[in-house]
Amino acid sequence: MRRDPPRIPPSILPRDEVLSPDPAPQAEPEPDPQPEVQEPARIRRSPWRRLGRGLLWTLLLLFVLSLVPPGVVLALRWKAPPTSAFMMQSPTQPVQYQWVPASQIPDTLRAAVIAAEDQKFYTHWGFDFIAIAEALEHNEKSRKKRGASTITQQTAKNLFLWPSRSWLRKGLEVTFTLLLEALWPKERILEVYLNIAEFGPGIYGAEAAARTFFDKPARELSPAESARLAAVLPNPRKWKARSPGPYVQSRVDWILAQIGYGPKPAADSEMEEPLPPEPLPGESQLEPAPEPEGAPAEPAGEAPIEEPPADTTAPAEPMPPAEVPTEPAPAAEEAPPATEAPPPS
Repeated sequence: MRRDPPRIPPSILPRDEVLSPDPAPQAEPEPDPQPEVQEPARIRRSPWRRLGRGLLWTLLLLFVLSLVPPGVVLALRWKAPPTSAFMMQSPTQPVQYQWVPASQIPDTLRAAVIAAEDQKFYTHWGFDFIAIAEALEHNEKSRKKRGASTITQQTAKNLFLWPSRSWLRKGLEVTFTLLLEALWPKERILEVYLNIAEFGPGIYGAEAAARTFFDKPARELSPAESARLAAVLPNPRKWKARSPGPYVQSRVDWILAQIGYGPKPAADSEMEEPLPPEPLPGESQLEPAPEPEGAPAEPAGEAPIEEPPADTTAPAEPMPPAEVPTEPAPAAEEAPPATEAPPPS
């Protein structure tokens, strides 16, 4: 006979060992079916649309960049430029440069520069088209080249651009010339030009030139010294303001006559500006070539006028004149008395 094991009351068993009937297994809920996500159709952009967007960004960038030059030019209307593009590219370093206000520049230098470089400065808007046409006609017939840049063009070139000649530089020169004429008065253009123009190798501005060549400030320049500085502006790295050669001296005399400090020319032909000497083969008269390192050689036809050395020896006492014995002059023989002719018989 089989016996069942004794049943222990639940109250005696530990709580963890309380027998409990196994729970019925529950069926796992089926996951909800997710809707299929359809990929959006790709929009095919036209190449013309891409080109238009690139062109729009390019124009926007150019517009932003175009605001920089007017801002710089407008700021320099009241602020003295600390340097210029030509000074930074000068083969002679360090350069000599000292800014002076317009009140420290004599009127004779202003008049001399206008007479030498741009006699229509106060009447044009940056370009002298008559002078350009005359220069083109002259340069086609002669090897003696003649320029037609106005003072405003030279200021724009010296201040912002580079000396080499190219269509790109000419285009930028036109842009900056128009900006200077639109944003600066004429007196400011002339003041900046006289302070940044090159008067000798590495010598920029009227103040540095006056102190280098004449040992005086610019405000004390005489009319002749002002004419010398203005005469070398077309080629300041070869022509000398301190000791001008024959051609530069002819320009000095012509400038002095133009501003009323020299003799008036006797003929109308003498009123014309002297033409430069014939250039050497491969040499340009419009763009000054950089000087080689070391002592610069004097160009042909422009040798400086050498002054005779001062005689430091004591002057000798003058010798008394030698006495030359003189003989008394012989007495003149008396002519025989004239005899009267006998009367006719």
